[in-house]
Amino acid sequence: MFKNIDFKKTKNIFITATNTNIGKTYSCKKLILSLVSKGFKVGYFKPFESGVINNKPQDGISMLNLVKQYNKDFIDITINDVVPYQFELPASIFVAKKDINIDIDLLLEKKEYLEKFCDILIIEGAGGLMVPIEKNFFIIDIIKLFKSYCILIVPSNLGSINDNLLSQDILKKRDIKYSWIINLYKDKTTFNEITLPFYKQYFGKIEFLDDI
Repeated sequence: MFKNIDFKKTKNIFITATNTNIGKTYSCKKLILSLVSKGFKVGYFKPFESGVINNKPQDGISMLNLVKQYNKDFIDITINDVVPYQFELPASIFVAKKDINIDIDLLLEKKEYLEKFCDILIIEGAGGLMVPIEKNFFIIDIIKLFKSYCILIVPSNLGSINDNLLSQDILKKRDIKYSWIINLYKDKTTFNEITLPFYKQYFGKIEFLDDI
């Protein structure tokens, strides 16, 4: 569970979700503010951002500005450090990058560089776990490569149980340590009746993003 994470032993946390538009950036903001309130110096990294307009990655810019408010060691960090790959097309990385080759060594270097300026680096993914980066390389492979603790953001709408269990299953198979937490923003009035009963029966305890 999220509340059981030992943040003092966690160098970086990768925020992913069961799909796109689940609230990863919002979750990063919540987590950053929560960690700051606990006395941690926090950083932010988003390896890829698609749907970038006028060369301004909005998610990356907003989160970098937030981090700079609380971590003065990030003052000289640029948006190109935080979001090294920026694509105009709002699609999977594999499609949005077109003929660009993703330099994995560069991403590792950026991660390790940013980790020097914080206690915990919050890393935001793109889409869900199986979003392709290259033909046979996916977001989940980045999590494994970064040796990240993973937080899976789950929506609250009808149908989310299936996506949640499938995502957790592949995290277990890849031997990735993770927690999952519900972003209660869809089907809020019916969640307790439609989705919550199974979660209570299957998991016992569940956690909500707005409670952190």
